[in-house]
Amino acid sequence: MLMSDPIMQTPEQLADIVQHASQRLIGLGRYDLLLKSLGGSAVIEELRIELAKSRLSPLVITSDYRFLLPEMEKEVELTPVHKAVYLFFLHHPEGIELKRLSEHRQELLELYCKTARLSDNEKIEESIDHLINPLDNAINEKCSRIKKAFGDVMDEYLASYYIVSSHRKRQLSNSTRIWYQRLKIITLPRELVVWE
Repeated sequence: MLMSDPIMQTPEQLADIVQHASQRLIGLGRYDLLLKSLGGSAVIEELRIELAKSRLSPLVITSDYRFLLPEMEKEVELTPVHKAVYLFFLHHPEGIELKRLSEHRQELLELYCKTARLSDNEKIEESIDHLINPLDNAINEKCSRIKKAFGDVMDEYLASYYIVSSHRKRQLSNSTRIWYQRLKIITLPRELVVWE
């Protein structure tokens, strides 16, 4: 089945070769070699994202901050503060460390003012101060509520792309030490976010 010069093969021919080789390795019970040949977990995650993209609905954010999933014919119901938190993480596709939320106080405040129908600025500021306080659990509670809201309208696998989830990013320092950034991030591909 393998041809001598892979450069001369079409992508479809290469895919056929990979499919046959994968089936043989699975038949032999050599998932370890299959994973290694595919490039490890990073490639598997990319494949998972590609598979999910075909099932993901665009997230439409209306001018009055309703969150719609048109292909599922659903609306995600969130309170104004939850909408503000969600919009904040949407604006930061690189992810944010919760311990750095205080650096984004003004942005969170502006988003909350946009989503809230309240004119009680003191109450809004108090809510934001709870969110950015590292000794307060408010931000985690808001992320949990967002997770539940998306979980109410779709299965857990699909919801994992829409929710604010935890992600560890490996960092190397100048020394021999390795450390990890603990980020909160929304993994939904941003081309699926539609702003009205």
